[in-house]
Amino acid sequence: MAAKAKKIFTCSACGGVSPTWRGQCPRCGAWNTLVEGVAGPGGSRALAAPSATPVPLDSHPGEDFTPASTGIDGLDRVLGGGLTPGGAVLLGGEPGIGKSTLLLQLAGLAAAAGRRVVYVSGEESLPQLKARAERLGVLHEGLLAAATTDAGAAVDILGATPAPDLVIVDSVQTMHVSGVEGSPGSVSQVRGVASSCVEAAKRGQACLMLVGHVTKDGQIAGPKLLEHMVDTVLYLEGERRHLFRILRVLKNRYGPTDELLVMEMRERGLSEVPDPSTFFLGDRDPAVSGSAVVMAVEGRRPFAVEVQALAAKSFLSMPRRAALGLDVGRLHLLLAVLEKRLRLNLGQVDLYAKIGGGLKIPDPGLDLGIAAAVLSSFYDRPLPAGAVFWGEVDLSGRIRPVAGHDTRLKQAERLGYGPILCPNAAGLGHKVETLPDLARLLFAKA
Repeated sequence: MAAKAKKIFTCSACGGVSPTWRGQCPRCGAWNTLVEGVAGPGGSRALAAPSATPVPLDSHPGEDFTPASTGIDGLDRVLGGGLTPGGAVLLGGEPGIGKSTLLLQLAGLAAAAGRRVVYVSGEESLPQLKARAERLGVLHEGLLAAATTDAGAAVDILGATPAPDLVIVDSVQTMHVSGVEGSPGSVSQVRGVASSCVEAAKRGQACLMLVGHVTKDGQIAGPKLLEHMVDTVLYLEGERRHLFRILRVLKNRYGPTDELLVMEMRERGLSEVPDPSTFFLGDRDPAVSGSAVVMAVEGRRPFAVEVQALAAKSFLSMPRRAALGLDVGRLHLLLAVLEKRLRLNLGQVDLYAKIGGGLKIPDPGLDLGIAAAVLSSFYDRPLPAGAVFWGEVDLSGRIRPVAGHDTRLKQAERLGYGPILCPNAAGLGHKVETLPDLARLLFAKA
Protein backbone atom coordinates (compact mmCIF):
# COMPACT_ATOMS: atom_id res chain seq x y z
CA MET A 1 0.00 0.00 0.00
CA ALA A 2 1.45 3.36 -1.04
CA ALA A 3 2.27 5.78 1.72
CA LYS A 4 0.02 8.79 1.99
CA ALA A 5 1.56 11.97 0.58
CA LYS A 6 2.51 14.38 3.30
CA LYS A 7 1.43 17.98 2.91
CA ILE A 8 3.84 20.80 3.57
CA PHE A 9 3.54 24.57 3.32
CA THR A 10 6.37 26.49 1.64
CA CYS A 11 6.99 30.23 1.96
CA SER A 12 7.02 31.99 -1.42
CA ALA A 13 9.31 34.70 -0.02
CA CYS A 14 12.14 32.76 1.64
CA GLY A 15 11.50 29.10 0.75
CA GLY A 16 11.03 28.07 4.36
CA VAL A 17 8.92 24.97 5.07
CA SER A 18 6.19 24.59 7.71
CA PRO A 19 4.23 21.38 8.47
CA THR A 20 1.03 23.40 9.03
CA TRP A 21 -0.44 26.51 7.49
CA ARG A 22 0.18 29.78 9.31
CA GLY A 23 -0.69 33.34 8.54
CA GLN A 24 2.93 34.41 9.10
CA CYS A 25 6.02 32.55 7.91
CA PRO A 26 7.94 31.34 11.00
CA ARG A 27 11.26 31.83 9.19
CA CYS A 28 11.14 35.29 7.56
CA GLY A 29 8.02 36.79 9.17
CA ALA A 30 6.23 37.52 5.87
CA TRP A 31 2.43 37.38 5.95
CA ASN A 32 0.20 35.19 3.75
CA THR A 33 3.10 33.63 1.84
CA LEU A 34 2.72 29.94 2.78
CA VAL A 35 1.66 27.83 -0.21
CA GLU A 36 0.45 24.24 0.10
CA GLY A 37 2.53 21.50 -1.53
CA VAL A 38 3.51 17.86 -1.19
CA ALA A 39 6.74 16.63 0.37
CA GLY A 40 9.01 14.26 -1.52
CA PRO A 41 9.42 10.59 -0.62
CA GLY A 42 11.99 11.47 2.01
CA GLY A 43 10.18 14.51 3.35
CA SER A 44 11.37 18.08 2.88
CA ARG A 45 15.01 16.98 3.11
CA ALA A 46 14.77 14.32 0.39
CA LEU A 47 17.06 16.27 -1.95
CA ALA A 48 20.03 16.29 0.41
CA ALA A 49 23.39 16.35 -1.35
CA PRO A 50 25.44 13.13 -1.38
CA SER A 51 28.47 12.88 0.84
CA ALA A 52 31.83 14.00 -0.59
CA THR A 53 35.38 12.98 0.23
CA PRO A 54 37.49 15.95 1.44
CA VAL A 55 40.72 16.59 -0.53
CA PRO A 56 43.71 18.88 0.21
CA LEU A 57 42.78 22.22 -1.28
CA ASP A 58 46.36 23.24 -2.13
CA SER A 59 46.87 20.13 -4.30
CA HIS A 60 43.61 20.53 -6.22
CA PRO A 61 44.29 21.31 -9.91
CA GLY A 62 41.64 24.01 -9.98
CA GLU A 63 39.84 25.24 -13.08
CA ASP A 64 40.24 27.98 -15.65
CA PHE A 65 37.82 30.78 -14.80
CA THR A 66 39.11 33.19 -17.44
CA PRO A 67 36.04 35.18 -18.52
CA ALA A 68 35.15 35.72 -22.17
CA SER A 69 34.15 39.17 -23.38
CA THR A 70 30.46 39.83 -23.98
CA GLY A 71 31.16 42.32 -26.75
CA ILE A 72 29.78 45.15 -24.59
CA ASP A 73 32.56 46.91 -22.69
CA GLY A 74 30.29 48.20 -19.93
CA LEU A 75 28.74 44.79 -19.38
CA ASP A 76 32.21 43.22 -19.14
CA ARG A 77 33.03 45.74 -16.41
CA VAL A 78 29.81 45.01 -14.54
CA LEU A 79 30.32 41.23 -14.70
CA GLY A 80 33.95 41.43 -13.57
CA GLY A 81 35.54 40.70 -16.94
CA GLY A 82 32.81 38.97 -18.94
CA LEU A 83 31.15 35.55 -19.12
CA THR A 84 32.81 33.09 -16.75
CA PRO A 85 32.81 29.39 -17.77
CA GLY A 86 30.62 27.41 -15.36
CA GLY A 87 29.20 30.59 -13.88
CA ALA A 88 25.52 31.24 -13.25
CA VAL A 89 24.01 34.71 -13.67
CA LEU A 90 20.50 35.75 -12.63
CA LEU A 91 18.98 38.79 -14.36
CA GLY A 92 15.87 40.34 -12.80
CA GLY A 93 13.69 43.28 -13.73
CA GLU A 94 10.12 44.42 -14.26
CA PRO A 95 8.12 43.17 -17.26
CA GLY A 96 8.90 45.05 -20.47
CA ILE A 97 12.02 46.70 -19.10
CA GLY A 98 14.31 45.03 -21.67
CA LYS A 99 15.71 41.86 -20.06
CA SER A 100 15.07 39.64 -23.09
CA THR A 101 16.27 42.36 -25.45
CA LEU A 102 19.57 42.71 -23.61
CA LEU A 103 20.16 38.95 -23.46
CA LEU A 104 19.27 38.43 -27.13
CA GLN A 105 21.75 41.17 -28.05
CA LEU A 106 24.34 39.48 -25.85
CA ALA A 107 23.62 36.11 -27.48
CA GLY A 108 23.99 37.58 -30.97
CA LEU A 109 27.31 39.26 -30.14
CA ALA A 110 28.67 36.06 -28.58
CA ALA A 111 27.60 34.02 -31.63
CA ALA A 112 29.20 36.54 -33.97
CA ALA A 113 32.43 36.18 -31.98
CA GLY A 114 32.51 32.45 -32.79
CA ARG A 115 31.06 31.07 -29.55
CA ARG A 116 28.34 28.43 -29.38
CA VAL A 117 25.20 30.05 -27.91
CA VAL A 118 21.80 28.52 -27.13
CA TYR A 119 18.80 30.68 -26.23
CA VAL A 120 16.14 28.61 -24.40
CA SER A 121 12.84 30.48 -24.34
CA GLY A 122 9.83 29.42 -22.32
CA GLU A 123 7.90 32.58 -23.16
CA GLU A 124 8.31 33.10 -26.92
CA SER A 125 8.05 30.82 -29.92
CA LEU A 126 10.90 30.42 -32.40
CA PRO A 127 9.24 32.68 -35.04
CA GLN A 128 8.87 35.41 -32.40
CA LEU A 129 12.52 35.03 -31.37
CA LYS A 130 13.67 35.19 -34.98
CA ALA A 131 11.61 38.31 -35.70
CA ARG A 132 13.04 40.07 -32.64
CA ALA A 133 16.60 39.02 -33.50
CA GLU A 134 16.15 40.41 -37.02
CA ARG A 135 14.83 43.68 -35.63
CA LEU A 136 17.82 43.96 -33.31
CA GLY A 137 20.23 43.01 -36.10
CA VAL A 138 21.78 40.10 -34.15
CA LEU A 139 20.60 37.15 -36.23
CA HIS A 140 23.60 34.85 -36.79
CA GLU A 141 24.02 31.27 -37.94
CA GLY A 142 25.86 30.44 -34.70
CA LEU A 143 22.91 31.55 -32.57
CA LEU A 144 20.85 28.47 -31.66
CA ALA A 145 17.43 28.61 -30.04
CA ALA A 146 14.93 26.26 -28.43
CA ALA A 147 11.35 27.01 -27.41
CA THR A 148 10.45 24.77 -24.46
CA THR A 149 9.28 24.93 -20.87
CA ASP A 150 10.96 21.66 -19.90
CA ALA A 151 13.92 22.25 -17.60
CA GLY A 152 15.22 18.78 -18.50
CA ALA A 153 15.77 20.00 -22.08
CA ALA A 154 17.82 22.93 -20.77
CA VAL A 155 19.90 20.54 -18.64
CA ASP A 156 20.53 18.35 -21.71
CA ILE A 157 21.65 21.40 -23.67
CA LEU A 158 24.07 22.38 -20.90
CA GLY A 159 25.59 18.89 -20.96
CA ALA A 160 25.58 18.45 -24.75
CA THR A 161 28.64 17.67 -26.89
CA PRO A 162 30.11 19.89 -28.17
CA ALA A 163 29.49 21.91 -25.03
CA PRO A 164 27.91 25.35 -25.51
CA ASP A 165 29.71 28.46 -24.29
CA LEU A 166 26.58 30.34 -23.25
CA VAL A 167 23.07 29.13 -22.41
CA ILE A 168 20.28 31.60 -21.71
CA VAL A 169 17.08 30.39 -19.99
CA ASP A 170 14.22 32.87 -20.32
CA SER A 171 12.67 32.62 -17.82
CA VAL A 172 13.08 30.43 -14.76
CA GLN A 173 9.45 31.00 -13.72
CA THR A 174 8.10 29.53 -16.99
CA MET A 175 10.11 26.30 -16.79
CA HIS A 176 9.13 23.13 -14.98
CA VAL A 177 11.06 20.07 -13.84
CA SER A 178 9.53 16.59 -13.70
CA GLY A 179 9.25 14.86 -10.34
CA VAL A 180 8.62 18.10 -8.43
CA GLU A 181 5.16 19.08 -7.24
CA GLY A 182 3.65 22.41 -8.16
CA SER A 183 2.94 24.42 -11.27
CA PRO A 184 5.60 26.47 -13.12
CA GLY A 185 6.51 29.54 -11.09
CA SER A 186 5.75 27.95 -7.72
CA VAL A 187 8.42 27.93 -5.03
CA SER A 188 9.16 24.23 -5.41
CA GLN A 189 9.37 24.42 -9.21
CA VAL A 190 11.55 27.54 -9.26
CA ARG A 191 13.90 25.92 -6.77
CA GLY A 192 13.99 22.67 -8.73
CA VAL A 193 14.53 24.34 -12.13
CA ALA A 194 17.28 26.62 -10.84
CA SER A 195 19.12 23.92 -8.91
CA SER A 196 19.11 21.47 -11.86
CA CYS A 197 20.29 24.10 -14.35
CA VAL A 198 22.97 25.56 -12.08
CA GLU A 199 24.26 22.09 -11.21
CA ALA A 200 24.50 21.20 -14.92
CA ALA A 201 26.36 24.45 -15.63
CA LYS A 202 28.85 23.80 -12.81
CA ARG A 203 29.61 20.36 -14.25
CA GLY A 204 30.42 21.81 -17.67
CA GLN A 205 32.05 24.91 -19.12
CA ALA A 206 28.94 26.81 -20.19
CA CYS A 207 28.00 30.15 -18.69
CA LEU A 208 24.36 30.02 -17.63
CA MET A 209 22.14 33.11 -17.61
CA LEU A 210 18.71 32.87 -15.99
CA VAL A 211 15.94 35.46 -16.34
CA GLY A 212 13.87 36.03 -13.21
CA HIS A 213 10.54 37.80 -12.87
CA VAL A 214 9.91 40.28 -10.06
CA THR A 215 7.12 40.70 -7.54
CA LYS A 216 4.98 43.80 -7.11
CA ASP A 217 7.48 44.97 -4.48
CA GLY A 218 10.31 44.90 -7.03
CA GLN A 219 11.98 41.81 -5.55
CA ILE A 220 13.07 38.86 -7.68
CA ALA A 221 10.22 36.34 -7.51
CA GLY A 222 10.76 32.94 -5.94
CA PRO A 223 12.60 31.86 -2.82
CA LYS A 224 15.62 33.84 -1.68
CA LEU A 225 17.53 30.61 -2.17
CA LEU A 226 17.42 31.37 -5.92
CA GLU A 227 19.77 34.33 -5.45
CA HIS A 228 22.08 32.27 -3.23
CA MET A 229 22.45 29.50 -5.81
CA VAL A 230 23.85 31.73 -8.58
CA ASP A 231 27.20 33.50 -8.76
CA THR A 232 25.96 36.88 -10.00
CA VAL A 233 22.68 38.73 -9.55
CA LEU A 234 21.93 41.62 -11.91
CA TYR A 235 18.91 43.91 -11.83
CA LEU A 236 17.69 45.97 -14.79
CA GLU A 237 15.65 48.99 -13.77
CA GLY A 238 14.23 52.19 -15.19
CA GLU A 239 10.96 53.71 -16.31
CA ARG A 240 9.46 52.05 -19.38
CA ARG A 241 8.29 55.47 -20.58
CA HIS A 242 11.87 56.80 -20.48
CA LEU A 243 14.68 55.75 -22.77
CA PHE A 244 17.36 54.98 -20.21
CA ARG A 245 17.97 51.79 -18.25
CA ILE A 246 20.34 51.08 -15.35
CA LEU A 247 21.87 47.64 -14.83
CA ARG A 248 22.90 47.15 -11.20
CA VAL A 249 24.98 44.41 -9.59
CA LEU A 250 23.41 43.01 -6.42
CA LYS A 251 25.82 40.09 -6.02
CA ASN A 252 29.01 39.04 -7.81
CA ARG A 253 31.47 36.31 -6.92
CA TYR A 254 33.75 37.25 -9.80
CA GLY A 255 33.90 41.02 -9.50
CA PRO A 256 32.78 44.16 -7.67
CA THR A 257 29.25 44.61 -6.37
CA ASP A 258 29.21 48.41 -6.59
CA GLU A 259 29.20 48.73 -10.38
CA LEU A 260 26.39 49.83 -12.67
CA LEU A 261 25.83 50.25 -16.38
CA VAL A 262 23.75 53.06 -17.88
CA MET A 263 22.05 52.16 -21.17
CA GLU A 264 19.62 53.78 -23.55
CA MET A 265 16.77 51.97 -25.29
CA ARG A 266 16.83 52.59 -29.03
CA GLU A 267 15.20 51.08 -32.10
CA ARG A 268 18.00 48.50 -32.44
CA GLY A 269 17.98 47.57 -28.77
CA LEU A 270 19.94 48.74 -25.74
CA SER A 271 23.14 50.70 -26.22
CA GLU A 272 25.64 51.75 -23.58
CA VAL A 273 25.84 55.41 -22.55
CA PRO A 274 29.62 55.92 -22.61
CA ASP A 275 29.66 59.06 -20.45
CA PRO A 276 26.55 59.42 -18.26
CA SER A 277 28.04 62.45 -16.44
CA THR A 278 25.47 64.91 -17.82
CA PHE A 279 23.13 62.45 -19.54
CA PHE A 280 20.36 62.90 -16.95
CA LEU A 281 20.31 66.69 -17.01
CA GLY A 282 18.52 66.90 -20.36
CA ASP A 283 17.57 70.43 -21.44
CA ARG A 284 17.73 71.91 -17.96
CA ASP A 285 16.98 75.63 -17.64
CA PRO A 286 19.16 77.11 -14.86
CA ALA A 287 17.08 80.32 -14.80
CA VAL A 288 14.07 78.53 -13.29
CA SER A 289 13.70 78.42 -9.53
CA GLY A 290 13.45 75.09 -7.72
CA SER A 291 16.13 73.31 -9.78
CA ALA A 292 19.47 72.15 -8.36
CA VAL A 293 22.29 70.03 -9.79
CA VAL A 294 23.64 67.31 -7.53
CA MET A 295 26.79 65.27 -8.14
CA ALA A 296 25.57 61.79 -7.25
CA VAL A 297 27.57 58.58 -6.98
CA GLU A 298 25.99 55.29 -7.98
CA GLY A 299 28.34 52.34 -7.77
CA ARG A 300 31.73 53.76 -8.65
CA ARG A 301 30.52 56.27 -11.23
CA PRO A 302 29.71 59.92 -10.48
CA PHE A 303 27.17 61.74 -12.60
CA ALA A 304 25.22 64.97 -12.37
CA VAL A 305 21.46 64.77 -11.83
CA GLU A 306 18.80 67.43 -11.57
CA VAL A 307 16.77 67.68 -8.38
CA GLN A 308 13.53 69.63 -8.76
CA ALA A 309 11.25 71.05 -6.09
CA LEU A 310 8.00 72.98 -6.24
CA ALA A 311 6.54 74.98 -3.35
CA ALA A 312 3.00 76.21 -4.06
CA LYS A 313 0.37 77.82 -1.84
CA SER A 314 -1.90 75.17 -0.35
CA PHE A 315 -5.68 75.43 -0.09
CA LEU A 316 -5.96 72.24 1.92
CA SER A 317 -6.11 71.79 5.68
CA MET A 318 -3.21 69.34 5.34
CA PRO A 319 -0.65 70.44 2.71
CA ARG A 320 0.43 67.86 0.16
CA ARG A 321 3.87 66.25 0.13
CA ALA A 322 4.89 64.11 -2.85
CA ALA A 323 8.18 62.72 -4.11
CA LEU A 324 9.29 60.93 -7.29
CA GLY A 325 12.62 59.13 -7.42
CA LEU A 326 13.28 59.53 -3.70
CA ASP A 327 11.65 58.31 -0.52
CA VAL A 328 8.76 60.54 0.57
CA GLY A 329 9.74 59.89 4.19
CA ARG A 330 13.13 61.38 3.41
CA LEU A 331 11.42 64.47 1.98
CA HIS A 332 9.30 64.83 5.13
CA LEU A 333 12.43 64.62 7.27
CA LEU A 334 14.24 67.32 5.28
CA LEU A 335 11.21 69.62 5.36
CA ALA A 336 10.93 69.24 9.14
CA VAL A 337 14.62 70.12 9.55
CA LEU A 338 14.27 73.15 7.24
CA GLU A 339 11.21 74.39 9.10
CA LYS A 340 12.85 73.95 12.51
CA ARG A 341 16.37 75.25 11.81
CA LEU A 342 15.47 78.09 9.40
CA ARG A 343 12.18 79.03 11.11
CA LEU A 344 10.22 78.65 7.88
CA ASN A 345 6.45 78.35 7.73
CA LEU A 346 6.02 75.37 5.40
CA GLY A 347 2.62 74.44 6.81
CA GLN A 348 0.84 76.65 4.26
CA VAL A 349 2.46 75.31 1.10
CA ASP A 350 2.27 72.12 -0.93
CA LEU A 351 5.73 70.71 -1.60
CA TYR A 352 6.73 68.35 -4.39
CA ALA A 353 10.18 66.97 -5.18
CA LYS A 354 11.54 64.71 -7.92
CA ILE A 355 14.75 63.59 -9.57
CA GLY A 356 14.90 64.45 -13.25
CA GLY A 357 14.90 61.72 -15.88
CA GLY A 358 12.85 59.26 -13.84
CA LEU A 359 15.86 58.17 -11.78
CA LYS A 360 15.62 56.51 -8.38
CA ILE A 361 18.72 57.27 -6.34
CA PRO A 362 19.19 56.36 -2.64
CA ASP A 363 22.41 58.42 -2.34
CA PRO A 364 22.33 60.43 0.95
CA GLY A 365 24.44 63.06 -0.81
CA LEU A 366 21.26 64.32 -2.49
CA ASP A 367 20.04 65.88 0.79
CA LEU A 368 21.83 69.21 0.33
CA GLY A 369 20.60 69.53 -3.26
CA ILE A 370 17.02 68.78 -2.25
CA ALA A 371 17.21 71.41 0.51
CA ALA A 372 18.63 73.98 -1.93
CA ALA A 373 15.91 73.23 -4.51
CA VAL A 374 13.15 73.55 -1.88
CA LEU A 375 14.53 76.90 -0.67
CA SER A 376 14.92 78.11 -4.25
CA SER A 377 11.27 77.38 -5.02
CA PHE A 378 10.07 78.71 -1.65
CA TYR A 379 11.84 82.06 -2.19
CA ASP A 380 11.19 81.85 -5.97
CA ARG A 381 14.81 82.65 -6.73
CA PRO A 382 16.96 80.52 -9.07
CA LEU A 383 20.23 79.06 -7.88
CA PRO A 384 23.56 80.11 -9.42
CA ALA A 385 23.79 78.71 -12.97
CA GLY A 386 26.84 76.51 -12.41
CA ALA A 387 26.20 75.53 -8.79
CA VAL A 388 26.48 71.88 -7.81
CA PHE A 389 25.66 70.32 -4.42
CA TRP A 390 26.25 67.22 -2.34
CA GLY A 391 26.09 66.47 1.38
CA GLU A 392 23.92 64.71 3.95
CA VAL A 393 21.62 66.76 6.20
CA ASP A 394 21.23 65.49 9.77
CA LEU A 395 18.42 66.33 12.19
CA SER A 396 20.38 69.16 13.79
CA GLY A 397 20.64 70.95 10.45
CA ARG A 398 24.33 70.22 10.00
CA ILE A 399 25.74 69.05 6.68
CA ARG A 400 27.75 65.84 6.90
CA PRO A 401 30.35 64.57 4.43
CA VAL A 402 29.33 61.65 2.19
CA ALA A 403 31.24 58.81 0.57
CA GLY A 404 33.05 59.48 -2.69
CA HIS A 405 33.82 63.15 -1.98
CA ASP A 406 37.05 63.18 -4.00
CA THR A 407 35.37 61.41 -6.91
CA ARG A 408 32.50 63.91 -6.92
CA LEU A 409 34.87 66.86 -6.66
CA LYS A 410 37.06 65.73 -9.56
CA GLN A 411 34.03 65.10 -11.75
CA ALA A 412 32.48 68.49 -10.88
CA GLU A 413 35.73 70.28 -11.72
CA ARG A 414 36.09 68.26 -14.95
CA LEU A 415 32.60 69.32 -16.05
CA GLY A 416 33.30 72.95 -15.19
CA TYR A 417 30.81 73.39 -12.37
CA GLY A 418 31.16 76.22 -9.91
CA PRO A 419 30.46 77.20 -7.23
CA ILE A 420 30.69 73.79 -5.57
CA LEU A 421 28.73 73.62 -2.30
CA CYS A 422 29.53 70.72 0.01
CA PRO A 423 30.58 70.19 3.66
CA ASN A 424 34.33 69.91 2.93
CA ALA A 425 34.85 71.96 -0.20
CA ALA A 426 38.19 73.10 -1.61
CA GLY A 427 39.33 75.08 -4.61
CA LEU A 428 36.18 76.23 -6.42
CA GLY A 429 34.00 75.13 -3.53
CA HIS A 430 32.15 76.86 -0.71
CA LYS A 431 32.19 75.06 2.60
CA VAL A 432 28.64 74.64 3.86
CA GLU A 433 28.43 73.27 7.40
CA THR A 434 24.79 74.02 8.32
CA LEU A 435 21.49 74.82 6.65
CA PRO A 436 21.66 78.46 7.88
CA ASP A 437 25.00 78.70 6.07
CA LEU A 438 23.28 77.50 2.89
CA ALA A 439 20.42 80.02 3.19
CA ARG A 440 22.85 82.84 3.97
CA LEU A 441 25.15 82.01 1.06
CA LEU A 442 22.47 81.54 -1.61
CA PHE A 443 19.62 83.85 -0.53
CA ALA A 444 21.21 86.20 2.04
CA LYS A 445 18.77 84.84 4.63
CA ALA A 446 19.92 84.70 8.24
